[in-house]
Amino acid sequence: MLFVAFEGYHSLREVVLGLLANANKLSHLGFSYIVRRSTFSEANQRRSSKVFGEIYMDVYHRHASSLADSRLSDADMKRLYIMDSTTISLFKDILKGVGRNPKEGKKKGGIKAHTIIKADENVPYLIRYSEAVRHDHTFLKEVHHLPKGSIITFDKGYVDYAQYEKFTSCSIWYVTRLKDNALYQARMEYEIPDGADSGVLKDEEIVLFYGEKKQDEHKARRIAYWDNENSRLFEFITNNFVLTAEKIALIYKRRWQIELLFKQLKQNFPLKYFLGDNGNAIEIQIWSALLANLLITLIKSKINRKWAFSNMVSVIRQHLMNYINIFSFLEDPEGCWRTLILENTVKKQSLFLHKEGAYF
Repeated sequence: MLFVAFEGYHSLREVVLGLLANANKLSHLGFSYIVRRSTFSEANQRRSSKVFGEIYMDVYHRHASSLADSRLSDADMKRLYIMDSTTISLFKDILKGVGRNPKEGKKKGGIKAHTIIKADENVPYLIRYSEAVRHDHTFLKEVHHLPKGSIITFDKGYVDYAQYEKFTSCSIWYVTRLKDNALYQARMEYEIPDGADSGVLKDEEIVLFYGEKKQDEHKARRIAYWDNENSRLFEFITNNFVLTAEKIALIYKRRWQIELLFKQLKQNFPLKYFLGDNGNAIEIQIWSALLANLLITLIKSKINRKWAFSNMVSVIRQHLMNYINIFSFLEDPEGCWRTLILENTVKKQSLFLHKEGAYF
């Protein structure tokens, strides 16, 4: 399945042909036979996707120290978690998709990947799958494990005031946006310091009401912030009353980082074609793409030369079945070529036949 993710194959037939094309090298990977399409398909249906999830998390935990971005010097950013979800459309109604049923034809299915990343790592730290129709806020219950003092940011699709209250009791700080229809009452307005960002318009304590009869209360902080760059007003809420208003706005701005991760995944490991038409096979393929992304991110973290992620994917895809030291090549591609020339390991053979009396 990693072979599928790296090569970007779209069908079982392509996978088997790709393996056959590299048959002379498969023994070095521990393969003694070429898998049949039927066997491959049955395995994707039978073998639990949890196996692939466990492999991903094992690799992640083993190498987490290599993933940390040392450029993040701010202690608050180092304890920041970012949460969001991305939906992958399916061509069959395998999992219930969002929206109404179309008047003509069938509605496509969809799978939603609920994801949490650490701001200083930029790879998924926690992943859960669900039907696309499932509301995001139900995933908030998965966040109970975060360390005390952590900060988590998410968009206003994750509204769950009862869970916000649990965050407060566990000393987990959240930063999100206030929904337009939120029912709240202002209690106390804080003075904006003279040296504060000019975008900070208001900083106040509010009480949000929730529950069937709106009898339950959650104390929060509301910050009105004008974004000059986009000419837009944001209303942030948080249960942290210590950080400055500017820092709260900056924390929410970092939420865009997870959107860039989703874009990176979808551009380099496009999940438009699946090898199986069942939920388990689809989850396996997503886990495989995530694992491929993690492995390349780890390689990127261990080399000094600056590479665009997409260029690294392209290079690794081209050399996937070649015998090269990928770290040496990525550090100095030209130097690797010069070394081969000096060692006379490159066969000097023309693409054209040389015959006496003939000139090419």
